[in-house]
Amino acid sequence: MRDVTLVQIFDHPITQKYVKRSGMAHAIACAYHAFKLSKEYHVNPDLAAKAALLHDIGHYTWYRNGKWDYSLYKENDIHAIKGAERAHKLLIRLGEHPKAAKEISLAVLLHTDSYLPKGELHLKPLQKVVNLADEADEEPSGGHHYRIIDDDKARIMLAKLDQMIEDELNKEEQKGED
Repeated sequence: MRDVTLVQIFDHPITQKYVKRSGMAHAIACAYHAFKLSKEYHVNPDLAAKAALLHDIGHYTWYRNGKWDYSLYKENDIHAIKGAERAHKLLIRLGEHPKAAKEISLAVLLHTDSYLPKGELHLKPLQKVVNLADEADEEPSGGHHYRIIDDDKARIMLAKLDQMIEDELNKEEQKGED
């Protein structure tokens, strides 16, 4: 049984404010990619989808003249740091298990290395899944942040993904009982 669903996360005002401004359509697409990748990397699909949904919750509004300014973002952004904090606080408020909230938040923190000094970062499987999910939906010059999705469609898509996650977790639980 999951403590918090994707729809509950979506409906929260913090998600509406911060994920919407960085691209809800992108966040939902990443959650679906993370669900698919979770099987390949043997990670909990619930944690993967939640981290992918929230991975850009820390974005600052890097806009110039009303349009997303990708160069300002690339030069100055530390959204993963702010995002990890916001994601953790949101998840705890919603009733997520503290250990799960921490794992999700760390995956948000490490979904990109754009703010880190050059080097090689060694990611755990959940963190890798979120990184790959984000990369799978990226468009040149940050175009993925511009895509729009209607709230009703978003909620339907997330409810469907919630059900897919429940089905997968139930299937894994049944395997463990056999």
